[in-house]
Amino acid sequence: MEYFELNDGNKMPAVGFGTYKLTDPEETPNTVDAAISAGYRLIDTARVYTNEALVGKGIKQNGIPRDQLFVTSKVWISDNGYDKTKQAIDSSLEKLQLDYLDLYLIHQPYGDNYGSWRAMEEAQAAGKIKSLGVSNFPDYQITDLAQFNKVKPAINQIEINPWNQEKATVDYLKSYGIQPEAWAPFAQGYDHIFTNPTLSQIAESHGKGVGQVMLRWLFQRGIVSIAKSAKPARIKENVDVFDFNLSDDEMKQISELDRKEGVSADHTDPKTVLRLSKYTTNLNGLD
Repeated sequence: MEYFELNDGNKMPAVGFGTYKLTDPEETPNTVDAAISAGYRLIDTARVYTNEALVGKGIKQNGIPRDQLFVTSKVWISDNGYDKTKQAIDSSLEKLQLDYLDLYLIHQPYGDNYGSWRAMEEAQAAGKIKSLGVSNFPDYQITDLAQFNKVKPAINQIEINPWNQEKATVDYLKSYGIQPEAWAPFAQGYDHIFTNPTLSQIAESHGKGVGQVMLRWLFQRGIVSIAKSAKPARIKENVDVFDFNLSDDEMKQISELDRKEGVSADHTDPKTVLRLSKYTTNLNGLD
């Protein structure tokens, strides 16, 4: 496994395993166990995914030493604010059966983020969280949060894939000392991305799968990626991306696929704010 160093000095695995929509009581622990056995060291979950207890069971089932694992969870909109976030952190730790989280994120850029951030800073000082970050924050909002608080976000987890490359945002985050992290690195399979001629040709030339090429492309851009699969073969394939290199020309070819279109809703659209504000933690996850 390769690692990126965060602005707080902690090291984060470059490729992670996502658990969004993994909620089957029997399948989820076994899938998390299999991912760790395949070589994943970054496990990503969230309070709104309603699977933290199952993810924790899978971690415990595997038996990996705690210091070899990097676990992320997130606070949802309905728990934003100082008091609720404090409770949400403790709840996540209890469900995951962990003494600390390696990374904790504000999941969406809405609500009382300043109150949540103060609770997160206190939890970090108490040893409950190693690194603090955010998800789906636009550049101006993450800058605002960073400039007026003691602790600067270490991560911004956003949608990044060949269809939606977020070049300007990635460059800005890096210049500002914040690590970009990609969710939906495969664009959720949208518009036949796995059979795209450019990606398929590059994959064939390296004897790799198209998914591996996309994850390698992100790694070479200095971006952490979170990929999800419940299939054992695909789980193993998605973590096996460190034994080949994409050439400058291949990176350029993939760069030219950018449509600047995400597969998720626009998080700056007021309609998205209204829609997501209706989701609470007793519902299945939504990104």
